Amino acid sequence: MSRYTGPVWRLSRRLGYSILGTGKELAKRTTIPGQHGAARQKKKTEYGTQMTEKQKLRFTYGVSERQFQRLFLIAKADKEKTTGLLLLQLLESRLDNMVFRMGFASTRRQARQLVNHGHVTVNGKKVDIPSYLCAVGDVISFKEASKSLKVIHEVIDSKPSIPAYVTSDANKIEGTFSRYPERNELSSEIAEAQVIEFYNRKL
Repeated sequence: MSRYTGPVWRLSRRLGYSILGTGKELAKRTTIPGQHGAARQKKKTEYGTQMTEKQKLRFTYGVSERQFQRLFLIAKADKEKTTGLLLLQLLESRLDNMVFRMGFASTRRQARQLVNHGHVTVNGKKVDIPSYLCAVGDVISFKEASKSLKVIHEVIDSKPSIPAYVTSDANKIEGTFSRYPERNELSSEIAEAQVIEFYNRKL
């Protein structure tokens, strides 16, 4: 399954979850899309609940099904951390997410575009792969010619909230991946245990 590129607000309503994390998608209507959305909502089966949790997480980070499965298998193979927490930490360490978390892009989609277009550097070297997994201590910045991009400064001027596990220098337009996030620093609306159950049944 390829990466979803359709309307995010419609998808958020279908999942009952704000993919953008702002809550704006569900502010006016919380029912599933369609003329008779409220009437068509039914109680989900166990499998349906697990599928929904998986889709919430996958669409939040904008990854394809193949990429998501790969990260799950990496997390499952680690014997030191719980699979669910490590899966979340791997998703958070993606380069496009780092650019978003450091406050240089308003959404992960915008961050992905900046990476794809070759504007972003990791430890001084250009990296144009959004799925690149950053390591703790990596310094994420932009090429000198890209630091004047209007879209970046508009986001910086909006003073976005920066999580504690990254540092961000708005003047230098660079940040550092300081540490992996703790579970309580990530969305409480994601039930990662359901995601693990989904893949344990499937794979």
